[in-house]
Amino acid sequence: MKINQLAQQADVPAKTIRYYEEIGLIKAPQRAENGYRIYRTDDVHRLIFIRRCRDLQISLEDIKTLLAAQSDNSAPCDKVDNIIKQQLKRVQVAREELCKLEQSLSALASSCQRNKVSECGILHKLHSEEA
Repeated sequence: MKINQLAQQADVPAKTIRYYEEIGLIKAPQRAENGYRIYRTDDVHRLIFIRRCRDLQISLEDIKTLLAAQSDNSAPCDKVDNIIKQQLKRVQVAREELCKLEQSLSALASSCQRNKVSECGILHKLHSEEA
């Protein structure tokens, strides 16, 4: 199949597929006589795997590790477990930071009861050291 067909089946932009080839996440495909890339069904499955990992915000480096781990079915899955645990921790930290951000913004949003910029509680708080 051609790159546009692969992009459609894997739900990944063709530009992204070329980038993944460039960084080694997917193998460079064979080329037809006219220079077009020729992909296989395996490429669709690999791209779907990569897309799902990216949906989980797993880094490209960690995706490379996950892909490499798949090549040895008898290897322990410690690396895989650790990648997922680390990603979960990053998400938990980000959630905590977003909660703090929400609280700060909520406090700011309720601090202005005036209609004049010169008396705006939001702007005054943003200028203060306690914001």
